[in-house]
Amino acid sequence: MREQYRTEPFTEDSLAPGPMDQFARWFQQAVEGGLDEPNAMIVSTATPDGRPSSRTVLLKAYDREGFVFFTNYRSRKGEELGANPHLSLLFPWHRIARQVVVTGTAARVSRAETAAYFRTRPHGSQLGAWASEQSQVIGSRDELTAAYAKLEERYPEGEKVPVPPHWGGFRVVPRTVEFWQGHENRLHDRLRYVSDGAGAWSVERLNP
Repeated sequence: MREQYRTEPFTEDSLAPGPMDQFARWFQQAVEGGLDEPNAMIVSTATPDGRPSSRTVLLKAYDREGFVFFTNYRSRKGEELGANPHLSLLFPWHRIARQVVVTGTAARVSRAETAAYFRTRPHGSQLGAWASEQSQVIGSRDELTAAYAKLEERYPEGEKVPVPPHWGGFRVVPRTVEFWQGHENRLHDRLRYVSDGAGAWSVERLNP
C-alpha cells in the first residue's frame, strides 16, 4: 500500500514566527479540512528505564505555554509522567498529508484549571472519571458498569459532581515542534522549531 502525496512545497519563509502560532495555523486548516477529531494525538511516554508506551488522547487546549490534555493521574501515562516527564506528541493528519511531532516535558496544571475544564465535561464523562480506575486490571465490563450505576444514583443529572483528586491536566511544554508535509516521491518537507530554553526558537530543515 502506497500513497503518492501531491501538495505544495512547505518553505521556511511561510512559517509563523513561533511554533504555537504555526500549530494554530495548521490546526485550523485541519479543522476546515474536515478531519475526524483533528485534536486526537498520540501521546508517547516512557518509564525511567526507557520502556515506552503510546495511546491516543484528545488535545483540550493549547496556548503560548504548550499543549494541554487531561487524564487519570493513576493511569499508565499518569504514573509514567510522574516518574519521567519527557514525552512526545504526534498529530497524524493523514488526509491532508501532514503531521506535527512535539517533544518536551509535561507538568500538572493547577487544580483550578482542572476544575474549570471538568465543569465543561458532559455529566456522564464526569461520572466516568470516577468510575474508571484507568489502566488497572478489571474482572469484567459488568464491574465497570456497576460502578458507574452507583455513581449515577449518587450524582443524578443536574447534581454537581466533585472533581476526582486523582484526575487532572498535564501541560506539555515543547522543546521541539516538527511540521511534516508529505510530497511526491517521498521528498517530504520537515521543518523543526528548536527551543533554546530561554524563549527563543530556531528553525532547522530535516531530510525526509
